[in-house]
Amino acid sequence: MISDSFTKESIQLSDSIRSDFQLNSQENAVFNQIDWTKCPRHIAIIMDGNGRWAKQRGKLRTTGHKAGVQSVYEVVETCGKLPTEYVTFYAFSTENWRRSESEVNALMGLFSSSLIKYIDRLEKDGVNLRVIGDLSRMGSKIQEEFKQAQSRTLDNSKICMTLALNYSGRADITRVTKYLAEQVFSNKLACEDITEEMISESLYTKFCPDPELLIRTSGEFRISNFLLWELAYSELYFTDIHWPDFRKLDLFKAILNYQQRDRRFGGVGSVTS
Repeated sequence: MISDSFTKESIQLSDSIRSDFQLNSQENAVFNQIDWTKCPRHIAIIMDGNGRWAKQRGKLRTTGHKAGVQSVYEVVETCGKLPTEYVTFYAFSTENWRRSESEVNALMGLFSSSLIKYIDRLEKDGVNLRVIGDLSRMGSKIQEEFKQAQSRTLDNSKICMTLALNYSGRADITRVTKYLAEQVFSNKLACEDITEEMISESLYTKFCPDPELLIRTSGEFRISNFLLWELAYSELYFTDIHWPDFRKLDLFKAILNYQQRDRRFGGVGSVTS
């Protein structure tokens, strides 16, 4: 039963959203507790636990990565039916190159094959695909495939799905720092005119608002060099569930937990999201 404290607007929105889902009893119970007028606009996700998921089943790590792709699609599909406008996945960090050559090669192949498998569905479902990070090291084939995919989905507006590939929060901030330093050195910009807004508008994520909610799976409690600038006031949610097992019920739980936070942004009073 929906909470009696919900406004008429929130009840109407909840009923509208529900019509797009077929929910089981567990999903419905959590869904009914959420005030969807206060849903995070941007959700960022660190997908952890693919390897552990595979190990528990006596399979190769690459099997876990393949299973994790389905979780990505289900989360995007679910977010597309919610008031959430942006969802950003940490798919491959600059540190991930330290993994074994066989695993890295398998991941590169998976990025390519998954894009080919899902691009038609993403385009049809109104997903706007974006990529952040330095793709230059990932090979010309992957660069071209993602370039074409972004072009095909450019006009879609149902949900913006961003993949962070060969991404580093520190590297992005360093890149912006060098750019602004060059602007100052060439007298195109005064040092005292540099603002936080100027830095935000120069980051890879300049096209989207900062995430209100960060989700990390598999029981890890780190942000691992992900969106370091953008996560300044994000709510952090950690779950023991391995990424391949993460489904819409788990997403609903994360959103409900987010709504129960007192977001102060450094102040003393509650801030309504």
